[in-house]
Amino acid sequence: MEINGVTKQVLDVIDSYGFKQEGAYNLRLDGMAVCHGDSRHIHIVKKEDVAGIDIFISGEARNEQVHIPVVMTKEGIDVVYNDFYVEDGADVTIVAGCGIHGSGCSESRHDGIHSFHVGKNANVKYVENHYAEGPKSASKVLNPVTKIYVGEDSVFTLETAQIKGVDRTKRETFVELSEGAKLFVTEKLMTDEEQDAVSDMEIRLLGEHSSAQIISRSVAKGTSRQVFHPKAIGENLCRAHVQCDSIIMDKAEVSSIPEINARHVDAQIIHEAAIGRINDEQMMKLQTFGLSEEEAEGVIIENFLR
Repeated sequence: MEINGVTKQVLDVIDSYGFKQEGAYNLRLDGMAVCHGDSRHIHIVKKEDVAGIDIFISGEARNEQVHIPVVMTKEGIDVVYNDFYVEDGADVTIVAGCGIHGSGCSESRHDGIHSFHVGKNANVKYVENHYAEGPKSASKVLNPVTKIYVGEDSVFTLETAQIKGVDRTKRETFVELSEGAKLFVTEKLMTDEEQDAVSDMEIRLLGEHSSAQIISRSVAKGTSRQVFHPKAIGENLCRAHVQCDSIIMDKAEVSSIPEINARHVDAQIIHEAAIGRINDEQMMKLQTFGLSEEEAEGVIIENFLR
């Protein structure tokens, strides 16, 4: 399939690994799956009852990738259900994300419900980037729901980023960790103007020696509003660390509500939260190198969200 200029521009932003029509991939454009391909160890099957796909990843997959981006260039609401079935021992990177190129005056909204069923001794990395562009008159909304079930001694790495332009988002993340399973979460978020973002996350450490590290970093500008509510529940001998750091600017509002819940005497759970403004000394130092105030601010924000 030949991809037009607008779609390619959005794909270049949301797919940091580079979208190509080769190997395992599925491109959803304006509510329809327009092209897809399989690889030797990864098979994609269209659902029959609801919109979405099932992705089957063989235990023989080693250092493989599957790309499943979503692009919206028209007004409307798109709801999609994607399920991933990862066999024991698989090693795979899944690159998703949604980009909206808004136009007109009506709402463009994508609700992606993703479920991951991970076997034993697997290594899964899931990357999801969100981005929107277009006039203010066109409301751009993204509401991702992510459910992750990690099998024994498996490692799951979740990297999410809201790059810019999304007017409203509500992210819901639910994870269950089996014995010896490890979770690494990095969440990055940028809001501006009147944008609104909510992130609810619940991590249940069910298995003995399971562990989780959750790091959330955000920048709030304009009159935007952000709410973070990560929750770690230890139900066995386990370790978890929850960290939320935010830079607040202009007249924005940030609420960080980390919650930890120990239900076992050997559950060790730590949480940290910090909200503050850009450091004046950093700004002055960068400006002595010849950067303008705006350029210095951009450098600080970029490095903070890296």
